[in-house]
Amino acid sequence: MRIGILTGGGDVPGLNPAIKSFTNRMDEAGHSVLGLRRGWGAMLGIDPDDPDTISAHTMPLDPAAVRTIDRAGGTILHSSRTNPGRVGDGSLPPFITPTEPEAPYDLTDHAVRVIERLGLDALVAIGGDDTLSYALRMHDEGVPVVAIPKTMDNDVPGTDYCIGFSTAVTRSVRFINDLRSAVGSHERLAVVELFGRYSGETSLISGYLASADRTLIAEVPFDIERLAGMVVADRAANPNRYAVVVVSEGATMTGGERVESGAADAYGHRKLGGIGETTGNLIKRMTGIGIMNQRVGYLMRSGPPDVLDLMVGANYGTMAAEMLLAGASGDMVAIRRGVYTATGLEVLAEGARRVDVEAFYDAEAYRPRVRALAGKPMFLY
Repeated sequence: MRIGILTGGGDVPGLNPAIKSFTNRMDEAGHSVLGLRRGWGAMLGIDPDDPDTISAHTMPLDPAAVRTIDRAGGTILHSSRTNPGRVGDGSLPPFITPTEPEAPYDLTDHAVRVIERLGLDALVAIGGDDTLSYALRMHDEGVPVVAIPKTMDNDVPGTDYCIGFSTAVTRSVRFINDLRSAVGSHERLAVVELFGRYSGETSLISGYLASADRTLIAEVPFDIERLAGMVVADRAANPNRYAVVVVSEGATMTGGERVESGAADAYGHRKLGGIGETTGNLIKRMTGIGIMNQRVGYLMRSGPPDVLDLMVGANYGTMAAEMLLAGASGDMVAIRRGVYTATGLEVLAEGARRVDVEAFYDAEAYRPRVRALAGKPMFLY
């Protein structure tokens, strides 16, 4: 067989270990692997009649090519947020004439032709909701597909764990605790904004493990005046006269909306973030106390994977190879109840997972509430 593999959406540590283990397992079984550059964007960048576009958007993979890639974060295949089933005018390749009268255009027929031109017998798609939803579309079009879940938010349904989550939390906890020396030295309030568009899981766990004074998650709107009173009291109770607030980038104030900027891209995404700075500035105005606004941003997913993402990424890659060798299609590798398993991609219809607020969050105190743990999932999700 000749198998294509791609990574879509935001990069996370653990992608390269998955690519490496998948490539090695398929090579061991006597099959070849072709890396598709820039996620599903390869489907739009390739003109089947132009060999130059093929070489620009593909990368042959073998054990020599992937020998050391697991030591680094990111993805050697690069990534994009492209969805060939929903393409805007600005993303329409010049060599494609759409059949629809206006955008968004469904270029799936072209994507299938590219797969046929490349001689691919199957695909492996590594990504979050958007990337894997199109993998399901490919499966429905008759292309054998196996998927691997990845996202810092750990919110893909059907699995307890997505590649990238552990490293993001590990980085965030370290940055939060490192910031204590500066905020304590100046007796201020720190507001640390973390990624998390719709799910507050990363902020919930990071705030919990870093013992932040208050944690604001995307699922629960917060009252800025109540929050200001709380952090003033938190600071007064701290011998070093400082307090720390962790906030999801998707968090909202009561009656407000998510803080976004810029025009939506071809796939409906706008830049999210800024709620931390807005919150910090309002608290300073209300209390007169100095603020340190810190947006961790891309540092959460930069650098090499931690041990958990190294292990899960490698194991997911190996498992995806074994599933394809067994003839699977339309399935996603997963961990459920601590056991490696698989689930149908139809599970994506359930929608992204959210924090169980009743079980794990105190919506009045704006804090994680982790207790009665017997029977709860490892990642509280």
